Amino acid sequence: MNQKIPTVGFVSLGCPKASADAEQILTRLRAEGYEISGSYEGADLVVVNTCGFIDAAVEESLDAIGEALAENGKVVVTGCLGAKGDVVRQHHPQVLAVTGPHAAQEVMDAVHAHLPPLHDPFVDLVPAQGIRLTPEHYAYLKISEGCNHRCSFCIIPSLRGDLVSRPIGEVMQEAENLARAGVKELLVISQDTSAYGVDTKYRTGFWGGRPVKTRLLELCQALGDLGIWVRLHYVYPYPSVDDLIPLMAEGKILPYLDVPFQHASPRILKLMKRPASAEKVLERIQAWRREVPDLTIRSTFITGFPGETEAEFNELLDFLDEAQIDRVGAFAYSAVDGASANELPNPVPEGLREERRMRLMQHQEDISTQRLERRIGQRIRVLVDDIDEEGAIARSEGDAPEIDGLVYISDGQDLEIGEFAEVTVQDCDVHDLYATLEQDLRA
Repeated sequence: MNQKIPTVGFVSLGCPKASADAEQILTRLRAEGYEISGSYEGADLVVVNTCGFIDAAVEESLDAIGEALAENGKVVVTGCLGAKGDVVRQHHPQVLAVTGPHAAQEVMDAVHAHLPPLHDPFVDLVPAQGIRLTPEHYAYLKISEGCNHRCSFCIIPSLRGDLVSRPIGEVMQEAENLARAGVKELLVISQDTSAYGVDTKYRTGFWGGRPVKTRLLELCQALGDLGIWVRLHYVYPYPSVDDLIPLMAEGKILPYLDVPFQHASPRILKLMKRPASAEKVLERIQAWRREVPDLTIRSTFITGFPGETEAEFNELLDFLDEAQIDRVGAFAYSAVDGASANELPNPVPEGLREERRMRLMQHQEDISTQRLERRIGQRIRVLVDDIDEEGAIARSEGDAPEIDGLVYISDGQDLEIGEFAEVTVQDCDVHDLYATLEQDLRA
């Protein structure tokens, strides 16, 4: 008599770090014989992986939980909002269980309590690289959990805890499994990538039969040996970042840094309690670009932080002019429940916060366009993400998936998703490049 295979519906919200948690849970579920469904219908139980950083994310997560309850009735909640269990249960007391982020075992325990797995499941073998939510040609590689900083606008440490670095051997094994599975690009993520190994005092681990320090420099050296793209995200500008630039110059890792500067005014940075805010940022950016002229720098900024004056906002605009940041995201300050910045004096009116955000992004448009115009006429290497009737859609070394620009290849219909290609840039706009492919230049 055939047994019905238990089915778990799964909904994942939030950032790439939340997606990495989701992939771990999905891998565990599949390994134990559960079927995975992207919908509520037909599922025996639903897991909702939530975000809880800002108010809009909390509302979206609560709505998703409510929808899952209405459509299915049996819901396990995990993720950052789950760390605020009282909030979840206040709005949705009928959920089966609530866990915080990075809690695969707790989720599995909750699923087992309400939906036991088959004793003899008929299940395909889970691939060595695990279940992933990204396309086959790129993957996120989370190297640590939590954060040791206490930025006044942020509650991540209260949601995800202090920094806990993964052992370097474990990280490298995952990276190698992904590379062997055909992944062409690894996106290294954490709350504070530069701090990797600080909590372990850079303990020596082992990889490939040799000792390797649990430190970002050594990790990048090892990842660079895999022969695929390695892109760094959430890199705080500690002095140790300077040691990574030679690896970019050598082509070991991509010439790309995602550095969350957040502001330029020393006073505002101090109020934000930002780490590394006293470093000579402009001088170091100039030094990085002298060594790696094609370096792409992405950053995010907050406008309208409590007490921000018009002069300090203009100081931020001047910083953009001098630093020539390639890619910029901006957020109007939003009070987060539990953040110490909520108590700061002289709040900026909401309308002015948003007006400054729009002014910043408009100011940045000219800078971004000018940075891209330098590419016109150059031959660059790209990674193909999609093919449509108008050609291929790819990304350059300076473009992270989903947050940066694209490279549109008008004659790239014969390329394949996940393929590298050499193209010549013909034109650009504020965000994207337009290129053509010569057949003899296919990589």
